[in-house]
Amino acid sequence: MAVEQGKLTLEELRLLQKSASQKARRRRELSVKVLRWALLGILGFIMMAPFLWLLTTSLKAEYQVFLYPPQWIPDPVMWSNYGDVLTKVPFMVWFANTLKVTGLSLLGTLLSATCVAYGFARVQFRGKDFWFMVLVATMMLPQVVTMIPTFILFSKLGWIDTFLPMVVPAWFGGTPFYIFLIRQYMTTLPMDLEEAASIDGASSLMVFVRIIVPLCKPVLGTVGIFSFIANWNDFMRPMLYLNSPEKKTMAVGLRYFQSQWGTEWGLMMAAAALMIAPVLVVYFATQRYFVRGIAMTGIAGR
Repeated sequence: MAVEQGKLTLEELRLLQKSASQKARRRRELSVKVLRWALLGILGFIMMAPFLWLLTTSLKAEYQVFLYPPQWIPDPVMWSNYGDVLTKVPFMVWFANTLKVTGLSLLGTLLSATCVAYGFARVQFRGKDFWFMVLVATMMLPQVVTMIPTFILFSKLGWIDTFLPMVVPAWFGGTPFYIFLIRQYMTTLPMDLEEAASIDGASSLMVFVRIIVPLCKPVLGTVGIFSFIANWNDFMRPMLYLNSPEKKTMAVGLRYFQSQWGTEWGLMMAAAALMIAPVLVVYFATQRYFVRGIAMTGIAGR
């Protein structure tokens, strides 16, 4: 009886030791998680601080902007800054122009870049690797090198002071980087899907539209975000090609606003907040496609 009691006591001790070690391990894991989230929170606040300062400054009166110590929460809240921005300049006209240019360029980029990338990824033709290397090599050309020849070309076509120089190139392949990105993603898709569809009688166009494009949603979302941000924030091309005040885009209009009211920091921050608001909306709406597309592009690329 005593021996059995001794055995039970030893088993209980082993269980207690195991339970204690598990508790200690859970405490260590919890400490690591807390430390990790605290570090991420601090880094996140540091990264978000300029944006938060922009928002708070856009709601401040002029005398509050440079107070020391800084006043993060404005008192009173000057919502009138946003109203002044909308009334002092034709802000909604600039917004409509930018939306038109960005939307048409985005649509053209997605359609043309996807078709070109599909040709490089799936279609077999003579010299495919050579032409793909030429395409990749063009990414090393600085934009300033082609700026003057491109301006002369569009001037000869009579496209100056129109939106065509900013829209038409997107319908002929867009940016080589976008073609490269989509092509790399397409090479990760199994060929069995296309072969099975071909056996069922699907044409190449049907395979492209109904199989390849739906599977490329992550990378198309990524390219869409890149294209939207690039065209929305584009300053150089609108400044070169647009002369009429009623055709200004947001980036050029914001520079004009700065030249007129640059010393009124509350108004300037309100104008900047209005400009970046659509970019944030688009990013958060397509964030899951963006993260997935960046994570998967090129994993198994050939």
